[in-house]
Amino acid sequence: MVVKVGGARGINYDFVLEDLTRYQDVILVHGGSDELNVLSTRLGKPPQIINSASGHVSRRTDKETLELFNMVYCGKMNKMIVEKLQRLGTNAVGLSGLDGRLLIGKRKDIISMENGRRQIIRDDYTGRVEKVNVELLRILMQHGFLPVVTPPALSYENEAINVDGDRVAALIASHLHADTLVILSNKPGLLRNESDETSIIKEVTEETYEQALSYAKERMKKKMLGAFEALNSGVSQVIFGDARVREPITKALQGQGTVIH
Repeated sequence: MVVKVGGARGINYDFVLEDLTRYQDVILVHGGSDELNVLSTRLGKPPQIINSASGHVSRRTDKETLELFNMVYCGKMNKMIVEKLQRLGTNAVGLSGLDGRLLIGKRKDIISMENGRRQIIRDDYTGRVEKVNVELLRILMQHGFLPVVTPPALSYENEAINVDGDRVAALIASHLHADTLVILSNKPGLLRNESDETSIIKEVTEETYEQALSYAKERMKKKMLGAFEALNSGVSQVIFGDARVREPITKALQGQGTVIH
């Protein structure tokens, strides 16, 4: 099983990690977006959001933002999670995508839309993961370690690049032939109405995927794309669960979220 926990405000990492220790053969992928927003704003470099020509949103990642990204994701968040897992008796190992060439991908020229006009941003360190060092993960797991993985990834030119954590988790799950990918966020699942948490869509199948995708907004749209990529690569099911509640992984596996298969 691969578990992805986001970095948005409201997530309870204690609940997630306490539940995680109940399971064997697990890889954890995490984010850190809210912490990065707080730090970058405090340092006078508030986050900039890019609206791509394809309709997706992403963080503008110039060189200075990438340095802050590494501070938060590889430093504060990753080591906080590893420390908590060690306290819970789980021998976790923190890895960024740079370590051991774990995550390799292509740096992209970003095409943004500003007032209906296309603009190419060439100094952005953003990309998409295409390769996973599966052998490194297997070695760690075979020796009893729990890998805790975070972006950034490494480009083919050996540069650090900001990549989407949900799609990283999906690629790891497919490369390891995982049965299940659990994606936890500060939402109870995919909602028909973003302002109504009771409007959860309990199940998505191949026949209803396009309709379900139409309900996905902003970050949830990327989670849906990651889920679809994982399922197309052999993962049996993807579950969106709520990282704000106790036993979030167990509840997700029991169907208390959105199950996509």
